[in-house]
Amino acid sequence: MTTAVKKLRWATDGGFWDLDVSTPATLDGLARPVPGNPLPLGLSRGTRLSRPKQIDFMQRFMTAPFIPSFAGDPGRGGSGLSLQRVLTIPFGENWFATLLGQFNLQKFVSSVKEKGLLQEQDSTWWRGIGRHLRDKSLYALNFCSEMLLTPEDTLLVSLEEYGDERTPRRKAVFHHKFPHHNLLVEAFSPGLFVSKDGTYWDVPLSIACDLASIASDSGSSYHLSMHHNSGSLRHCENNEIIPTREVPATLLPGTALKGAYSFKKNIDLWRSKAPKLKLVQPYDVFLSNPHVTASGIVGAAATASFGDNAVKSHVADISQNNTGICFNAPAIKSALRGDVFAAVAFTAQLGNFQRLFLDLTRFHACLDFPSGSKFLTGAVLLAQDLLNSQRPNLETLQAICPNATLSLQQQIGGPFSVRVDSRVSVDLKDRDRPVRVDDSVFAIEYALQVLGSAKAVAWYAPKQQEFMVELRFFET
Repeated sequence: MTTAVKKLRWATDGGFWDLDVSTPATLDGLARPVPGNPLPLGLSRGTRLSRPKQIDFMQRFMTAPFIPSFAGDPGRGGSGLSLQRVLTIPFGENWFATLLGQFNLQKFVSSVKEKGLLQEQDSTWWRGIGRHLRDKSLYALNFCSEMLLTPEDTLLVSLEEYGDERTPRRKAVFHHKFPHHNLLVEAFSPGLFVSKDGTYWDVPLSIACDLASIASDSGSSYHLSMHHNSGSLRHCENNEIIPTREVPATLLPGTALKGAYSFKKNIDLWRSKAPKLKLVQPYDVFLSNPHVTASGIVGAAATASFGDNAVKSHVADISQNNTGICFNAPAIKSALRGDVFAAVAFTAQLGNFQRLFLDLTRFHACLDFPSGSKFLTGAVLLAQDLLNSQRPNLETLQAICPNATLSLQQQIGGPFSVRVDSRVSVDLKDRDRPVRVDDSVFAIEYALQVLGSAKAVAWYAPKQQEFMVELRFFET
């Protein structure tokens, strides 16, 4: 099963943060990337709008009886096209509970065609349809309870059950808002992670604790986290236990303590001072100022690992020639790794997003350098080769190539706009295609003008065959 998970955001903080990513593979619509080694570091998120709340909003205010999603080809282990609907259970002003139901429409239609019910007579047809609708493998349920314990404390508990053979999921998330920090404590059973090649992994028990300072547009911030995994990993799609040698090192049983400090700077290269249209509200207030800006971030991170994950990570470091600070103690199953990182981003926008047609064009490009030591080593070797009038080898050039992401958004009419996000990879060893565009995602966005800055997003990843409809607030 080839899958993808997408976040679709203007990523000004670079690609080294492990943000929760959207996926139709589960009912709550979330997965976490496999942690890097020694980077990236998981970023502490504030409480985002849960998947049941998103669907509840679209049912109430956007007249959407069902919300569709698509997760891969059913022939390769995916769930196919499904429909979701939420039932809200009122418990009080500070307690929000929902029951999210999912119906696998594609599996139902396939089973009806396979049995040839469409050619039968009316009475037989109705009985056959009713018999198929009673098949519990077509359904999945998610019970989610969100409680506002205090104005600063939120607790979310989620229970997820499937009618087929997929593993039930349990999740608890506690969020506390300090004056200048966010504390997030999460427990998953199992925890869903996704690797770079799009493979989903189930960790039987995953516990994470994150404390992060609230970052501003410019300035310093820091982050501390603890992550613990236990149990034998399984492929999410086939529920098989995988040999240790084949699984991502950072998902093996053990504990990882991480810390990072970074400094970010934004620069306005140009910002329009032209007046906006009078008495016309922009479709999105966050996208109503034409500008050209650049931003940069630089920082350092360190990871201390204890357990099987430390031993396997050491082997992975050697095979991948990772640089940076690295201390290993295999006898006591522990390791310490550290590195510096950096990113440079450029954003340009034309239009105020007020007029009916073509009043918003937005471009974003980001270059990520996840391993500063590897880049500096490659830069020094490249400089030596140039000074000695030698031809640089491909490994040296590859070491200084950053990870690049490109995004383009264009209004097509009224609140509707189209957007394309792509990752650009460089492989100098491939002479036929040294530069490739990977993991492109196409999206249609509908700005909810009455809310100031909110939008409904329908995105599709053709390479991985995933489709999802989401609701997002205050995202640029």
